[in-house]
Amino acid sequence: MAGIRILEAGHILAGPYASMVLSDLGAEVTKIEPPTGDMSRQVGEAYFASLNRGKRSVVADLTTREGQDRLHELAAGAHALIVNQRPSAIRKLGLTYEALRPYNERLVCVAITGYGLRAGDDPAFDYIIQAATGVAALTGEPAGPPTLPGYTAADNSAGLTAALGLLAQIVSGRGGQVEVSLRDVMLSQLNYKASAYLNEGTEPVRHPFGAHSYYVPAQLFPTADGFVAMFLTHDRSWRTFVAEAGIPPEEVAAFPTMADRAANREKVVAVVIRALAADTARGWEARLRPQGIPIAAVRTLPDALAEAPEAVVDAGGGFRLIGSPIRVDGYEPSYGPPPALGEHGTA
Repeated sequence: MAGIRILEAGHILAGPYASMVLSDLGAEVTKIEPPTGDMSRQVGEAYFASLNRGKRSVVADLTTREGQDRLHELAAGAHALIVNQRPSAIRKLGLTYEALRPYNERLVCVAITGYGLRAGDDPAFDYIIQAATGVAALTGEPAGPPTLPGYTAADNSAGLTAALGLLAQIVSGRGGQVEVSLRDVMLSQLNYKASAYLNEGTEPVRHPFGAHSYYVPAQLFPTADGFVAMFLTHDRSWRTFVAEAGIPPEEVAAFPTMADRAANREKVVAVVIRALAADTARGWEARLRPQGIPIAAVRTLPDALAEAPEAVVDAGGGFRLIGSPIRVDGYEPSYGPPPALGEHGTA
């Protein structure tokens, strides 16, 4: 994306993450920050760096004439603008395509909001959206309370979706307004669960250990030491697991096919739990992975990072961060440190 200039007027996560993904691909990203800076600067340097490496920072108070003049100047030479703020703030600060079209009719303006540009200003933080879209209700043990994932799934997903929408509109050669709402992104990711309800009236239910709705066995399992995630869909994989685990044929004779296993979920899971108690999580992983069985011992983040050193990059400024997940033949991202507030100009 060398030569593509992107403006970002974002805070915290969704907008900054979207523009960082594009920066990693070679775009020149300029953050337009208020005099107090992106709110994530107040969280901590490492937090801010994880979402803003390699960008430029221009301070502009968009509530003033001078700030608006600077915005219009930047917009005239940019390909796109990403913003994640309340809809009323986006309009008030002139961060829509309608407001910026006089300065650059080919500008792509991407607005990330909670519920849409015309849906009002209801608070829409990541956890709020997970609660509002059914994600929290789907997560956790059946008899337990709703549960939130341990990371910001809605914000990150919305950021990736916004980056895709921005690229699609740039490729079209037209300027215009692109909208991405956190609510719509999370509902879209409930694809097959929503389809089952909309077309068959089937409401999703929670299963123990996060088990899959259709595939059995596909969930977390306890072992002699630690937990594993195992995901068996093919009958061949099932037979391979049964043989390696030493399960007597008579214990599994009633469910040789995927359909049989789905119809006998509790019995199948009981058989698997008994078998997995014979070895540790890492032991089962070492035994089953070479045979093509989808399995992984549950790891901590430090363990996962230690086993994937190629995912960690030096961004400069003393920061080690997770690099771009997009690998392109012949292209190597150039990672830079996060900018100081107003490092590239003020208005």
